[in-house]
Amino acid sequence: MKILIDIGHPAHVHIFKNVAWNLSQKGYEIIFTTRDKENELYLLKKYNFQYISFGKNKKTKLGKLFGLIYFNFRLLIVAIKFKPDLYLSHGSMYAAQVAWLLRKDHISLEDSGNTEQIKLYAPFTKAIITPDFLPNDLGEKQIRYKSNHELSYLHPKYFKPNKDIYQFLGVSEKEPYAILRFVSWFATHDSGQKGLCLKEKEALVNNLISKGLKVFISSERHQLPENLKDYSIKIPPEKIHDALANATIYIGEGATMASESGVLGTPSIYISTITRYYNIDQEKFGLVFNFLNFNGVIEKVNEILEIQNRKHIFKQRQQKFLDEKIDLTTFLIWFIENWPKSFKTLKKDPDYQYKFK
Repeated sequence: MKILIDIGHPAHVHIFKNVAWNLSQKGYEIIFTTRDKENELYLLKKYNFQYISFGKNKKTKLGKLFGLIYFNFRLLIVAIKFKPDLYLSHGSMYAAQVAWLLRKDHISLEDSGNTEQIKLYAPFTKAIITPDFLPNDLGEKQIRYKSNHELSYLHPKYFKPNKDIYQFLGVSEKEPYAILRFVSWFATHDSGQKGLCLKEKEALVNNLISKGLKVFISSERHQLPENLKDYSIKIPPEKIHDALANATIYIGEGATMASESGVLGTPSIYISTITRYYNIDQEKFGLVFNFLNFNGVIEKVNEILEIQNRKHIFKQRQQKFLDEKIDLTTFLIWFIENWPKSFKTLKKDPDYQYKFK
């Protein structure tokens, strides 16, 4: 069986990597397609996946419209040559539309609830797999599961933090440090949204330093202000999860990284006008704290840093979170291998998913 997986974000490489490795070992032929946006190409190459890049992502509205036509055409050519039996993605309009054109099935994951994007792929998709906390009603195509996308690669079954991260960061194992994430706000779903201004970023950095933490900043597209560039994190992209797992705290505008930190049991603060339901879900467990703006952020940071036995407390919260979720990777492998019967099974018996704890 041949499977095409279209990637739109570095996190999507992580979401599908364990599924792809497992299926490849069973004899499935897998090819990834992507656009050169951030670290997608680096990760696909690092993990030794077969992939094809369609070039740089477009930034302007006109460029994005052109990109929809151009990337669809490029994907169509690849699909005609590769002849996939099934298409997978995290909400890719390109994979959905090409699969429909070639009369093949497309299965999409969805956890953000971005209505604009969903409208572009849902009509061409056979199944939309979403976490149970996503409020969007996507109709008969929707399958709800009790888990979190980041668990597909950060569940303890698949991820063990590597202590060599301290050497990469240049800190000792006992030295507290914070990871901050600032985004570029160029993505389509970022239109009209905002996070922190420069003064707020500076205040955040200064507060952390005053509390004795070393600061590392991850930033998209080299958008880091000149006076903060010395704090730029300098590690290979595949090691960012080791850094998050061992960090004292994460604070930032990056929703995915906020969720990853929470899943790893690291105190996490997400600051953005964009609501992400997976982060709201983790706030119920006391793992991620959500803010629409900078108001109250410094106070929450200080409150977290003052918690006695903080690491132990957050590990307990992490375990409670894990206990309530299924193993998403095992679930997805079963779903793909048994498609389309698996879809009918879950429609008839949604609790079947609990076999994948």
